[in-house]
Amino acid sequence: MSSAPAPSDSIPLSVNGVEIDADAILAESASHPNEADVDHAARLALVVRELLTQKAVETSLLAAGAELDDDTIDRLLELECATPAPSDEECRRYYAANMQKFNSPELVFARHILFALTEKAAMTKVRARAEETHRELIRHPDRFEALAQTLSNCPSGQVGGNLGQLTRGESVPEFETAIFGNTRIGLLPGLVNSRYGFHIVSIERRIPGAALPYETVRSAIERYLSEHVRHKSIQQYLTLLASGAELTGITLDVRPGFLLQ
Repeated sequence: MSSAPAPSDSIPLSVNGVEIDADAILAESASHPNEADVDHAARLALVVRELLTQKAVETSLLAAGAELDDDTIDRLLELECATPAPSDEECRRYYAANMQKFNSPELVFARHILFALTEKAAMTKVRARAEETHRELIRHPDRFEALAQTLSNCPSGQVGGNLGQLTRGESVPEFETAIFGNTRIGLLPGLVNSRYGFHIVSIERRIPGAALPYETVRSAIERYLSEHVRHKSIQQYLTLLASGAELTGITLDVRPGFLLQ
């Protein structure tokens, strides 16, 4: 494979003698605004597309001069990068090595009293009121429901602060950090500070996550392994195409995976 010096707007780009004009490079650049080198990213994307176009024509999947579309790309990659489905043994081996990924979600039943931060309330005063209430609950935990009804700025206060059954992803991260991943039951030892204000939290009950049986997750594992193998196969295929191509206007470090980074 031949390559030109470091690319710039003034260097023509071509793939096996097919030139890609400056207007196409400029248009493609708009699709890569977050890349460190926008020009190089645009050129690389256009090189990949032209390599696939030429291969699709060669394999009679595309008529010469026709526009390459996603369906044709999929058919080409299916033809050129066929990958076997993972065996049951491979799926079981992955399951055994990654059992922590296959747990039912931890459930937490909790109550809270929210002292909300507002533009009219000074944070120091809100926090002081929350801390005073927390100290009272340390002495009299049986008053939690009544205090939630009278003090909480959350609608849950109407039901004694009851939040019901919670799983990860249902509340803000700072609240989840306080209630998940530990074994505490009862009143938490300090206030929980979130974007909404200060929370007094009491954990009523926990149901830890349990390992899901292999049969339940086998199809998900098979899909994951199939996609992983397919991705690597496509990486290797594109690298092979680039290695055998005549390229100008771009410098490529041809390593496995470089075209899909």
